[in-house]
Amino acid sequence: MMSPLPEQSSRGWLLIILRWAAALAVLGVLLHFLPLAPLRAAIARVPVLSFLAVLLGYLLAHCVGVAKWRMVVNAAGAELDFATSAQCYFGGLFGTLFLPSIVGGDVVRLAVGLERSPRPAAVLTGNVVDRFLDVTAQAGLVLLGLVLVPELDLIPDDVERRISNALPLIALGVIALLGLLLMLSKRILGGRSVRFRRRTARLRLALRSVSKRPRVLALGWLVGTCVQLAFLVLTAHLAFKCGLTLPLRAWLFAWPLAKLAAVLPLTQGGIGVREAALVALLSPFGAPGHLVLAAGLVWEGVVIAGGLIAGAAALVLRRRADKAGIA
Repeated sequence: MMSPLPEQSSRGWLLIILRWAAALAVLGVLLHFLPLAPLRAAIARVPVLSFLAVLLGYLLAHCVGVAKWRMVVNAAGAELDFATSAQCYFGGLFGTLFLPSIVGGDVVRLAVGLERSPRPAAVLTGNVVDRFLDVTAQAGLVLLGLVLVPELDLIPDDVERRISNALPLIALGVIALLGLLLMLSKRILGGRSVRFRRRTARLRLALRSVSKRPRVLALGWLVGTCVQLAFLVLTAHLAFKCGLTLPLRAWLFAWPLAKLAAVLPLTQGGIGVREAALVALLSPFGAPGHLVLAAGLVWEGVVIAGGLIAGAAALVLRRRADKAGIA
């Protein structure tokens, strides 16, 4: 009987190829509707030194992200040193180039952490909390952008009124759902095996450990906001080099939303989706589509180069850890 592993591996590579094809298709559609010559000219305006400087800033911001991730997972009880945390984080950053969205990168990130930590449940819980902090940091930037652009009518009045009326109902529904899950939790977990309940108890213990350290959560959110803001400023700088000048409040509104749209596992690493969303979101601010796409493509170059460098760093850290284990 043949092993199913080669078949699973073939399916995995097929999905990766399909997502890359989808990314190229989305970019092809954008290139079809936008003028190609001005786009090429805008990309050519970016000096090599500026690109390298932005790449360095991108990597330095992710080094801060390593420290934040380690702080959060260790607050849950993971007990990881900085080298192992860097290996996990950079491996995940590399994995986003070949796996669907940030979820695939998290799989790579967790693989090393679950192996090296004496408390794997703490690594899993801490990573989820870290992702939650990142999402709230991006949401905070979006809200800040909305506050700073009150003169721009992005949402029709009737739609805004319907949303305002629906928010209390949505909040009540969420509260009712949480209460129902709490009441049914004992029944749901009651028929499970002892091993499953032990794992669940470890996850609850790790979550309780993090929740008891609100200063860590607040600092993690603040650092995450600063990291996301650094990425935003770097993107705006590249856009300026391409010839696109926009107020920072426009980027505060559009950039986090475009990044959240790229989380959808439609294309590889969100390539294409991020650029299309950015073109659509910045168009109300009068941004020419070809300049927005040019900035997005240059930023994708930074992300891909940074991911490859992160993968090389994770490999070096892995080999050092293996040698230290043998010694």
